[in-house]
Amino acid sequence: MRRFFPVTILILLCKLPVKAQQQRIFADSIRKAYQIPALGYALVSADSIYDIQLLGEAKPQHRFRIGSNTKAITCMVAALLVQEGRLHWDMRFFDLFPEMKAAAHPAYHTLTLQQLLTFRNKLVKYTYTHAAPRVSEITGSEAIQRRKFAAWLLRQPPVTDTAAINLSNSGYTLAGMMLERAGGQDYMALVKKFGAQQHIHFGAGNPNVKDSTQLSGHHEQGLPEPVRNNPKLNWLMAAGNINVSLDDYVRFIQLQLKGLKGQSLLLPRTTFEYLHYGLPFFAFGWFHEQDENGHHISHNTGNPGGFITDVYIDREADRACIIFTNIQQEKTYEAIRILREKCIFNYPKNGGYVTR
Repeated sequence: MRRFFPVTILILLCKLPVKAQQQRIFADSIRKAYQIPALGYALVSADSIYDIQLLGEAKPQHRFRIGSNTKAITCMVAALLVQEGRLHWDMRFFDLFPEMKAAAHPAYHTLTLQQLLTFRNKLVKYTYTHAAPRVSEITGSEAIQRRKFAAWLLRQPPVTDTAAINLSNSGYTLAGMMLERAGGQDYMALVKKFGAQQHIHFGAGNPNVKDSTQLSGHHEQGLPEPVRNNPKLNWLMAAGNINVSLDDYVRFIQLQLKGLKGQSLLLPRTTFEYLHYGLPFFAFGWFHEQDENGHHISHNTGNPGGFITDVYIDREADRACIIFTNIQQEKTYEAIRILREKCIFNYPKNGGYVTR
């Protein structure tokens, strides 16, 4: 669901601010050079949008599949249910699903919500490109399919080739089921409820299935993907199958910045800090580290097939960089790195600007 690549952090390469139009011209030159059909980016603080642009085929109404950037949204919903007392981080999966325990591998009997959301588990590594189980084996409604897939996961032997961190989407499938049972609604209903409270419209799956005017994703060969939903991405819904517009995703990231400053009424600052940095390397939906200036950086990259999206948050600078693309090629990661390093973070220190 995501690809890992070194994060080079060069926040201010130029001493003088680069105007939004100059950034736009540079970004569009990168888009063309790397053959990205639709590119969107935004540079924001907790309360300002310094620059937001949609280039090529991208328009404000277009929605991008955000892949593993879904994970932070899932963890926000979990944190809200924890705050309401419906869940707690140490709650075991089988406390909510005792009927599934007998058929599960004994190694999984003590799995907790926190372990499922933070890669601290030994579940088999799984992403949407894996052959087994076959789609023909997992039938029924989307909710039933996720439950059948979860039962399959729980029967697989635990992995042994990993240390504390097991970079697998599998845990999020089980965590999503825990949210559904505790919250009394299916996963997307819970996500949309949270989104509505924040004036964010989250969707699921490939956006052009229901709306032909939406963007197509593009695969490694540069060709548009077929207009269909991949059932295996539905099985991994809580790990990486949300779509959202750039404008709406900006609101989600600004919520993170506000929360890290203690300015959100939704959750206390300590909860936002726990979600971003509460465990080493990867906390709740966020990879994190400290840069050479001691700044806390949290980030993630999503690649659900046909799209790559990237988000990078600097707590101390009160800045976040968001980059959306609708093509999944190796060279797209390089384009994203260039944009993040050489264009997006050349922001004005004493004021912002917004242009399209």
